[in-house]
This record gives sequence, structure tokens and C-alpha cells, in this order.
Amino acid sequence: MAMAGRIRSSVPRLTKALMSDSVSTQRLNVERALICPNFTDPQSRNFASASSTKEPKIKVPVAMFGGSGNYASALYIAAAKAKTLEKVEAELLDLVAASQKSPTFSQFMKDLAVPADTRVKAMTQICDQAKFSEITKNFLVVLADNGRLRHVDTIAKRFSDLTMAHRGEVKAIVTTVIPLPAEEEKELKDTLQEILGKGKKVKLEQKIDPSILGGLVVEFGQKVFDMSIKTRAKQMERFLRDPINFDA
Repeated sequence: MAMAGRIRSSVPRLTKALMSDSVSTQRLNVERALICPNFTDPQSRNFASASSTKEPKIKVPVAMFGGSGNYASALYIAAAKAKTLEKVEAELLDLVAASQKSPTFSQFMKDLAVPADTRVKAMTQICDQAKFSEITKNFLVVLADNGRLRHVDTIAKRFSDLTMAHRGEVKAIVTTVIPLPAEEEKELKDTLQEILGKGKKVKLEQKIDPSILGGLVVEFGQKVFDMSIKTRAKQMERFLRDPINFDA
């Protein structure tokens, strides 16, 4: 992705940022800036006129729990208000992809020894270089300031779960020993789509796991359909080990 390339190209600037003087510009306002990118200093803002404007009420489509869930929900509400859900989702996924390809960047996000001011400055520069939206930039600055950048991959996944639910998509994960042929993949997707009915769309994701020996495992919503040879073999083993009651 072009955006991911811009992120990777900004990694050398990260080293420079880590060695530069610390900054604390607008750190007191970053959390408010996440929800309201146009937030300015409270002394120069007319709160009386601002409070009279009613903002649309946004609800997350799926309840999220835990720290990562709370961050993902907050980002969803901010992005939904700004009508930039898909853009923010793409930017987060590009950032995660860039971190996976750059050990230096990945280590930076995980290293809590890096001062908060330095993390904020570095992340701001990276977002500017990547031309991220204000919502994404402000959110990543909040994570940097709060020492939560190491959780960005989990937050991105949970945010994607929210955007998928918003679009009416349901993820189905099929695990096989080898990739499914196109015809079988389509047949499985059509079957799951029939189960869902209208108004929902199946998003099929394939995973390869040789340890299941054969067959397939389908994770769909809250259900797991395990039709793997490994599981069948275990079931057969338990059956053979059960004592036989000849008096029954």
C-alpha cells in the first residue's frame, strides 16, 4: 500500500526524533482532540455557543470490553461523527502493517522507556508524513501519550470488528491444511450467507493450520464448527477407550 510505504519511509525520522528535545505541545488537550479535532485552548473557546449545538448521538454497533475495547469504541464514535470510518480503519491497518515490517518501529511502540513527550512528537511526525486524517493522528497521539502504542494492533482489530458490524458484515474464519479451491470457498461462503439471510454479508477469512491434519474448522459468529480430522480422531479415541457395558 502507498500509505504503508510512506509510513516505512518515515522510520528514519523516528531515530532522529528519539534523540531530539522533548516537547509537550497541547498534551493536556490530546484526549479532547480525539473526539473534537478542532479543539483549541479552553480560554479562547466559547463554550456557551458550543454547548448549544447538539451533536449526533453515535452508538457502537457491538459492545466492547477491556482497555483495547474502550479505545476502539472511543475511536469508532469519533470517526463516525466525522464520517471517516473507512479512512480511519485503513490508516490503522496500514500502521499495523508498517510496524510488522519494521523492527525499529515495532520496538519503538513497545518500549515504555521512551519518554511520553518523545513518543508524542515521533508519532505526530509519522502521521504527518503518512498524511493521516486528524482523527487517526489525534488518536495515535493519545495512545503515545498514555503509553498504549503497544496495543495498537489489538485496538485496530477491535476497531475493524466495529466497522464490519456497522457495514453489516460478519467474519467467518475457515481453517484448513491447504488453501480452499475457489469453487469450495464460494460454496462455503454461499452456505454461510444463506444461514445469515438478507441484510448481512459474509466476509470469509482463510487460515492455514497443518496441525488439524485435514477437514476444516469454521468459526462463525459465536459458533465453531469443528470438522477437522484431528478432532474426529480424538473423538474416536475417546469412544474406543470408554468401557463397554455388556449388561446394558
